[in-house]
Order: sequence, then structure tokens, then C-alpha cells
Amino acid sequence: MWYVYLLLSKSYGRWYIGSTKNLQKRILNHNSGRNKSTKYGIPWKLIYCEISLNRYDARAREKYLKSGMGRRYLKNRLKFFFAQGF
Repeated sequence: MWYVYLLLSKSYGRWYIGSTKNLQKRILNHNSGRNKSTKYGIPWKLIYCEISLNRYDARAREKYLKSGMGRRYLKNRLKFFFAQGF
């Protein structure tokens, strides 16, 4: 099983989209500063996750979510979450 995930950094004011086979380990890596693209946003909080059956599907979904249409999809999907001030 593969995961496509969205992390949010309130301190950095950004979100990060990625994919992995081991979600728990990957989040720990992001929050330990081992990832170049997320080391300045610590702490990162998992706010969204999708499950894919294989790496190919997960990478395709990650690519879509990083596109303009994918970002609009996520903003619409997480509208309630963001309205709560998270």
C-alpha cells in the first residue's frame, strides 16, 4: 500500500504534498529536519491522506494534487478544516 499525503506547517505558512510506502516514518523524517524541502517548516502536521495500491498510482495522484486543479480540489475538500483555523 502507498500513501499520498498532505502536511501543513503553521509556522511556515505552507503545505507539502508527497507520497510514501511508510507514512509514519516519512512524517518523522519531515519533522526531524532530514528532508531538505521541509526542514524549515517544523513541526509539520498530517491533515490529509489517500491510499493507493501501488507506487505508480500514488505518484500520479501526487502529481495531480500538486497541479493547479489538484490544489483547487484539496482546498475545496479541506474547506471546513481551514475554516476552523487550523
